[in-house]
This record gives sequence, structure tokens and C-alpha cells, in this order.
Amino acid sequence: MEDEPARGPPPLNAPAPVTGDRELFGYVGIEAVLDQMRIKTMKTGFEFNIMVVGQSGLGKSTMVNTLFKSKVSRKSSCPGYEERIPKTVQLLSVTHVIEEKGVKMKLTVTDTPGFGDQINNQNCWEPILEYINDQYERYLREEILINRKRKIPDTRVHACVYFVPPTGHWLRPLDLEFMRRLNKITNVVPVIAKADTLTLEERAEFKQRIQKDLKAHGIHVYPQEDFDNDADDRLLNDKIREKIPFAVVGADKEHQVNGKKVLGRKTKWGIIEVENPAHCEFPLLRDLLIRSHLQDLKDITHNVHYEQYRVYRLHESNPPAKGGEQLSSVNGEPESHL
Repeated sequence: MEDEPARGPPPLNAPAPVTGDRELFGYVGIEAVLDQMRIKTMKTGFEFNIMVVGQSGLGKSTMVNTLFKSKVSRKSSCPGYEERIPKTVQLLSVTHVIEEKGVKMKLTVTDTPGFGDQINNQNCWEPILEYINDQYERYLREEILINRKRKIPDTRVHACVYFVPPTGHWLRPLDLEFMRRLNKITNVVPVIAKADTLTLEERAEFKQRIQKDLKAHGIHVYPQEDFDNDADDRLLNDKIREKIPFAVVGADKEHQVNGKKVLGRKTKWGIIEVENPAHCEFPLLRDLLIRSHLQDLKDITHNVHYEQYRVYRLHESNPPAKGGEQLSSVNGEPESHL
């Protein structure tokens, strides 16, 4: 039997593979995959890790409790907790499993007591940078094991909510330097804390000044324009970017307003309703972090920020041949902990 002649590349005029939408003859059941994914998520649950950063007294713990409508903050989880400003920045995490309509979420809230509370706040962001990179390192070490777990525990920070003091002026050098460094390694969402201390006019002017500051210093907070997937995403995210930073008010106590119980802060002038868009922009923050962009926050953390860290670490472990170009550090500056 003669050997078959070797097959060469297809001729240049060969027809291209046919692609495109095809009309189905009947019901196939492709859409049922959404139900499968939903059932699987309800069985296994999912993880979400949020970090809150800002100086003491800006309502970080109250805001987290308001977001998830439960006592999930560090202060609320420690009976008899007494607030003391530490001499250095500390990072303290507390984890809860919360459930709503059969869906379980393992929520980790990381607080940063001591940040911005010292006379000299130089380099106070370094413990936070180190913590975020440490979580990437922990995930990477699990991922590269030969016999790795089917589900790798995810402690990576998916969102960092940065609380800006309601000064009504400009961002402080500390605010700018922190967000400039953090926006390169995680999703930063700035908010104007205790916005009820500002008039509506002051709030609008302060927001415009913050937006100008961020643009002038090249700081890209979440949602970043570079990561919009399509025109619909861009349209939605453009509306969000116009509102950032959100002017928020936190409250975890209910009050009676027109016969209904509402979350709010009671003052001698009336009740500031936290979930009323006419009073503050807390609903926009809640929708961004939970209702509309939670999965996107996780996807960008994994596909962008973690991937950037992973590539850097693997290049560091296997340096390129002579003449190759070494990658810069993870966040553009030397990191002493790697």
C-alpha cells in the first residue's frame, strides 16, 4: 500500500469556516444553563471581600452595616469594643456568612484603624498595599500547586471604599497619594463621608473639585473606562462616573416616616433617609457594590489586578534570558515585601 502524500496547507482560495447566527428548528434548551448556574451558586454560595479605608470618625462601620443591613462591621462584631486610635495602621478583618432568599455570601470586611489619624501620615498606605498583595500571593501559591483545591479560598480584596472627609475644599495630599497607589492594584471606590454636613451646593462643588483632582493626577477609580466591555456597559458606567464620588450618609437605625419604617439619621430638623436618593447617594453606592457590579468587581480583580500580580511574580521566579526586559513592580514602585 502506497503511503499517502503529506497534506500541505489548504489552498488560498479554500472556503472559510462558516460562522454566524443560525435559526433553530425547535427548542434546544440552551437558556437552561442560566438556571443551572443559579442553582449551583445557591448551593455553593460565593465570596465577596470589601475593604474600608479612612480616618476615624467618618462612619465606616455604620456604612458597612447599612450596606448589608446587618451588624457585619468589626465594631458591631466585638461586644464591648472600645475605639482606640492605634499608633500605626492596623488591618483587621471579620468574616460573616449572610443569606438572602437562599443565596449565601461569605462576606469579609477589612477595616484599617489608624489610617490618617497620626500627626505624620507618611507611608501610612504601605501596610494596606502589603495586605492586598499578600492576598494575591496567597491565592497564587494555592493556584500553582500540583494538587490544588477544587475551590481555592478567595481572600483577595474585590473593592476598596475610600472615605473622603467632608471638608468641602480639595482632596488632601494623603487622599491623592493613597488613591494613586491603590488604583493600580485594586478597585477603588471613593465616597464623600457624612455628606449631610454639607449643603447641596457645597456637595456639588466639592464633588466637581474631587473629579478634577482625580483627572489631573491620572487616578482611575472604579469603574475604569478601559474595562468597559461594550457600548451598553459604557453607557451605564458613564452615568456612574458622573456621580463619583458618591455623597453618602450611613445609618443603621430605623425611624417612622409617614407610617413607614426607614433607615435614617434623626436630627432636630428632621430625618435624613439613607435610602432616599433625594437625601443622599447611598442607593447608588449600594447598587454599584451589590446589585449591579458585584460580579464585575470580582472579575476585574481576578482578570486584571490579580493577573498583573501573577505575571509579575512568575517573571520574577523565571527571569528572562539575557537582554530580556524585566517587568516593573506590581504597582509601579519598588516593593520591599516581595
